[in-house]
Amino acid sequence: MALWIDEAESVELRPNATEDDLQAIIRIAYRQVFGNTHIMDSQRLVSAESQLRNGDITVRGFVRSLAQSDLYRSLFFDTSSPYRFIELNCKHLLGRAPHDQSEIAEHVQRYNEQGYEADIDSYINSGEYLANFGENTVPYCRSNRTQVGIKNVGFNRTFSLIRGFAANDYGKQARLISDVAGNLPTKITFPVGGSGSYSNTGKRFRITASKGTGSRMTRSMRTFEVSYEQLSQNIQNIHKSGGKILSITEAL
Repeated sequence: MALWIDEAESVELRPNATEDDLQAIIRIAYRQVFGNTHIMDSQRLVSAESQLRNGDITVRGFVRSLAQSDLYRSLFFDTSSPYRFIELNCKHLLGRAPHDQSEIAEHVQRYNEQGYEADIDSYINSGEYLANFGENTVPYCRSNRTQVGIKNVGFNRTFSLIRGFAANDYGKQARLISDVAGNLPTKITFPVGGSGSYSNTGKRFRITASKGTGSRMTRSMRTFEVSYEQLSQNIQNIHKSGGKILSITEAL
């Protein structure tokens, strides 16, 4: 049972891309922005796709069109709590969980004073978005790696929001509201599977991580097994040493 996707890859639309390349970018952008929701052909933003194909907008412009669409609004704003909407915007557009309560309050205030589109713009126009994705890279999960200035708790919070690509992002209630509001650590929890109760306490988990030394090309990987009780502490130790979590799976 996979509990964490392998490190997300950066997918960029390059000059002279083929139609197949373009379709792959469009497919990945829909999956990222709409949280793995199945999009029917009749729901696709054909005009925005044409603009991207013709070079009238960049990938960043295409992501903006998706997030400001009536479809995105109906799926994640009209039917969700404000906190849940902000959680999902951070996940879909910045590839991470909300940092803290002040970030959430800022988005709530912006929406109330300036409106829906202005708040979506604030994610996509941010220096953070441009520094990590630029104009032609599709946003992706990036909180499973150590980042300068980002607390380790961000890993657990993003873990809680993402859980791989197996499920979509339906759900009205915020998952992190109490932890973020109270500045509390977020515990790693796992999906309930099958019928009846599900307990992780007797299970062991396999962590694959890169060591925090050397360049990307020379980094070595290590894989080891830990108990459920040791899992959270081992994740913290890997991040503190500059390492990077590549995957976490249940040891069979």
